[in-house]
Amino acid sequence: MSSITLSSLTIGYRLKGGCKAVASGIDASLHDGELTCLVGANGAGKSTLLKTMAAFLPKLGGNIYIKGKDIAEYTNRELSRLISVVLTSRPEAENMTAEEVTGLGRTPYTGFWGTLGTDDKRVVAESMEQVGVAHLAGRTIATLSDGERQKVMIAKALAQQTPVIILDEPTAFLDYPSKVDTMLLLARLAHEAGKTVFLSTHDLELALQTADRLWLMPGDGRIVTGTPRQLADGGELSAFIERRGIAFDRDTLRIRVERNEK
Repeated sequence: MSSITLSSLTIGYRLKGGCKAVASGIDASLHDGELTCLVGANGAGKSTLLKTMAAFLPKLGGNIYIKGKDIAEYTNRELSRLISVVLTSRPEAENMTAEEVTGLGRTPYTGFWGTLGTDDKRVVAESMEQVGVAHLAGRTIATLSDGERQKVMIAKALAQQTPVIILDEPTAFLDYPSKVDTMLLLARLAHEAGKTVFLSTHDLELALQTADRLWLMPGDGRIVTGTPRQLADGGELSAFIERRGIAFDRDTLRIRVERNEK
């Protein structure tokens, strides 16, 4: 089932002199229980698209439907119970514990003072356990590695109990084992918890191996969607990846560097 549908969407920025469109005519859907990776050229509009879908930026045209209802019809509080967002920037909460940061995910459900009730604390504990960071509960964010910190932010998103999780470059700044660990974790959350997980990434080869579906922005204002196999068979991935010294194997979905040594 589609959780988010984009129809003739135009994204960009509103400036004093008018609007600057980055991409237009976007038609695509995200589905429950799937990990979808947004990949593409630098400057193609990946972050702009994510921010527009998360209602951080206004759309310039077209429609964004969440659970069949236009995004403009939701209040901010309603959206906070539908979409959780994990950004690339480090949290400004260096002195907070991992448990306290995860608890911030309960903000849409707590009262004015943000006091966690028994049920909230249970959700926080379960979210940290599900992500594998329960043992870090009492550690401050400042003492965690980049990989541990990213997992805590994912636990915070999970504690928000939204059907959709959007992540902007969640594997940035991580070493390779942590990148793999994070991507496999997000795939598991999508498949086992039925979440819609949508993320942008520059780790194209890792996305090819872990994503159920890809959204490809080649940099010409278009967006092409499909499974990695569909985009490989259709030639879209070869057109995007291949250039002098870089080859793409359609059969194995692997990227190969070709060294022309004399």
